[in-house]
Amino acid sequence: MIIEPKIRGFICLTAHPEGCKQNVLNQIAYVKSKKAIDGAKKVLVIGASTGFGLASRITSAFGSGAATIGVYFEKPPAEGKTASAGWYNTAAFEAQAQEAGLYAKSINGDAFSDEIKQKTIDLIKADLGQVDLIIYSLASPRRTNPKTGVTHNSVIKPIGEVFTNKTVDFHTGVVSEISINPATEEEIANTVAVMGGEDWKFWIDDLKAAGVLADGAITVAYSYIGPEVTERVYSKGTIGKAKKDLENASKQINDSLAAIGGKALISVNKALVTQASSAIPVIPLYISLLYKVMKQEGIHEGCIEQIERLFQERLYTGGEIPTDAEGRVRVDDWEMRDDVQAQVAKLWLEADTESLVELGDLKGYKTDFLNLFGFDVPGVNYQDDVNELVAIPGLVS
Repeated sequence: MIIEPKIRGFICLTAHPEGCKQNVLNQIAYVKSKKAIDGAKKVLVIGASTGFGLASRITSAFGSGAATIGVYFEKPPAEGKTASAGWYNTAAFEAQAQEAGLYAKSINGDAFSDEIKQKTIDLIKADLGQVDLIIYSLASPRRTNPKTGVTHNSVIKPIGEVFTNKTVDFHTGVVSEISINPATEEEIANTVAVMGGEDWKFWIDDLKAAGVLADGAITVAYSYIGPEVTERVYSKGTIGKAKKDLENASKQINDSLAAIGGKALISVNKALVTQASSAIPVIPLYISLLYKVMKQEGIHEGCIEQIERLFQERLYTGGEIPTDAEGRVRVDDWEMRDDVQAQVAKLWLEADTESLVELGDLKGYKTDFLNLFGFDVPGVNYQDDVNELVAIPGLVS
């Protein structure tokens, strides 16, 4: 079938298998162009099919020669209907990994559930014995707590009072003012339940109890802080509460892993175009301005560049892992440079519908958004008839 993007708001309902494959090939080529990383050799990535999770799996496999297990929740293809992008990403990655002689298997299902945790433990026991790196990179709008059976839904809202600021419709380029009502206490609690650290802790507790964590194992969860202009809707909003809970969980997990010489870390990454970030008011405008500045400065990074630098220059240097005063690993350091933020703050005041074309990188934002789903990728002929029915080589049934 010939596949075109069908976009609804910040979601694309279709995905292109060849475009997703080319994205994966590009990321693999980037990692292989860098020096080898003396990193983990048996890696579990929870949330492995897109974004930072996918980049972590690629970096582990092609940077360190690691065996990888990926856990994700993606929609398979059907006759005349495309799979989700993460399905095609995983299919491409596992095909390339296996061709390179690397172990790569995966489990598709609800990572919040006890069933998928146990299935993952069984696979580790059967094939790898233990894992020495666990990446936690889940992004979901809802979660059913396996202990209580309660389903929680997250919201992206400020706390305390109405928040009003500028945002952009990245499809049309129209800059407008938006007001968001503050979250209720129940909404805050639900957001923490979905996006906080409880599930990460459940995973590590279960893996440890099952004896599948190697001595010295590291677990890393991904987070974001951001600048003052976004803090009311992000770091000081409902998401910020959840991220604080994630940090609290890292301290508890650290205590738990001390017995095996392991550690839990939060990596604070830079702002990037994802389905999640596209849904947050204010963030698309900030990212379009940030991209403009960082590209001009020659310090722009996508997911794969960020994660390769995290592994190469932070996690696996052979020395102590550098952290900030709160114990977090920072690879948002280039984004948060004073000169970069000063330029973005100036552009923010000037940005409107007419000026954004010159002031920001809305074209780059749109391209990155389409790339998430395998569209607008250089080297792919979108007029070609392609097979939507792609299988994942290492999928465990």
